[in-house]
Amino acid sequence: MPIWTDVVAGSLERLWQGVLVFLPNLIGALIILLIGLIVGSGLGALVEKIFEAIKLDSLLGRMGLGPYFERAGMRLRASRFLGQIVNWFLVIAFLLAASDVLGLFALSAFLKDVLFYIPNIVAAVLIMLAAVVLGNVLRKIVQASVMSARLHAANFLGTLTWWAVVIFGLLAALVQLNVAVAVIQTLVTGLIAMLALAGGLAFGLGGKDYAAYLIGKLRDHTERR
Repeated sequence: MPIWTDVVAGSLERLWQGVLVFLPNLIGALIILLIGLIVGSGLGALVEKIFEAIKLDSLLGRMGLGPYFERAGMRLRASRFLGQIVNWFLVIAFLLAASDVLGLFALSAFLKDVLFYIPNIVAAVLIMLAAVVLGNVLRKIVQASVMSARLHAANFLGTLTWWAVVIFGLLAALVQLNVAVAVIQTLVTGLIAMLALAGGLAFGLGGKDYAAYLIGKLRDHTERR
């Protein structure tokens, strides 16, 4: 019996010593996480207020982005989005520090990947916004040009231009997010090759009579000389 009691007492003592060693790290990690939540919330709110002061949402609304968010059942709140990005970036950064204190290295590696991925998300969103804005501008230019030339299908050509720009912007955003990069590159290469082939065939088949006419005129001019 004394042997078993010594074993149990020794196990409990080692367990308590382990708790005493781990407890300061746990408290330190909780303090770091709490500071991260406070700093992230404060800076996120500050960034949101700054972009609200410069009226970023109104600017994007005047660029024609509002209706697209309304169709999706959302409000255009770019200021809120940027503020939350800053908030969560700082929270994850402090959580990474806390996991390092606790020695959770697998969690730290995952959080590092998340932190490095956040800029890709911001860049992809900016690419899509730029694509939609550029698509709206080019659609108006194409419609005005076609109507001024008194040609038909101005709305169709403008909408086609908008979709072309937005689709290429979507593909660029997906590449930025590292989503099926090889597949997207293959699709873009195939699309460009298809357009080039279609344009070549259309020009060749549609312009062969005119080309023969030009060649005939050149031949007549040469013979006269």
